Amino acid sequence: MSGSYTGVDFYNLDSLLSEEERAVRDTVRAWVDDALMPVIGDAYIAGKFPKQPIPGMAELGLFGANLPEEYGCAGLNNVAYGLIMQELERGDSGISSFASVQGALVMYPIYAFGSDEQKKRWLPSLAAGTDIGCFGLTEPDYGSNPGGMITTAKETKDGWVLNGAKMWITNGSQATVAVVWAKTGALDDTKSIRGFIVPKDAKGFSARDQKGKLSLRASDTSELIFEDVHLPKDALLPKSGRIKSPLMYLTQARYGIAWGAIGAAMA
Repeated sequence: MSGSYTGVDFYNLDSLLSEEERAVRDTVRAWVDDALMPVIGDAYIAGKFPKQPIPGMAELGLFGANLPEEYGCAGLNNVAYGLIMQELERGDSGISSFASVQGALVMYPIYAFGSDEQKKRWLPSLAAGTDIGCFGLTEPDYGSNPGGMITTAKETKDGWVLNGAKMWITNGSQATVAVVWAKTGALDDTKSIRGFIVPKDAKGFSARDQKGKLSLRASDTSELIFEDVHLPKDALLPKSGRIKSPLMYLTQARYGIAWGAIGAAMA
């Protein structure tokens, strides 16, 4: 094993990886050791996300790493993406959460459910780290039951009006854009769940840090509040629909989280 990690590969799993996959793993491993480890301890104690690593992560192509190159992404296969998440989590769970949300929970739904214009507008800047994304699904009263959400988006003649709140949102306070899920019909109608792209500067949109965490302390975790947020018609992710859409990108994120669990065990 390369880098400072000295574990023993009892099952010779390295032999199952391609040369490119090992190169990706070793590059991220070295970056974690050189750029992340010197700053993460102080960030953890302070309970603040360290912004210094973001440009380096973007330069290495760690955001949306398995999305196509035409949008400024690395175009890697899923195993290489998993190895990235493994090594980031070996450094710190807050950092891997940041990358996971940016890629799997913000960039992926824009890629999967967005229009060509939305993909061209947002994916390159998110890949470059010049825009930071968060996703708004979990709510204070409904936790991991997205079918119970009470955030609503009401259609108007010129767009949408968003009202509601989201809780435990990674990247929420520093995000410049949010992918928010809301019901466009009756509250008991899970078929009406749609995704919306909400810029942070939208009037009526606010975020506040959640304090007192005993874990993931270097992660930015926030509450999002939407009070009569007026959005244009093209804020809607046109291919999103039903509860299946947010569950699809949660599956995308869980793949990386499984790899991250290995990285945490390594650490």
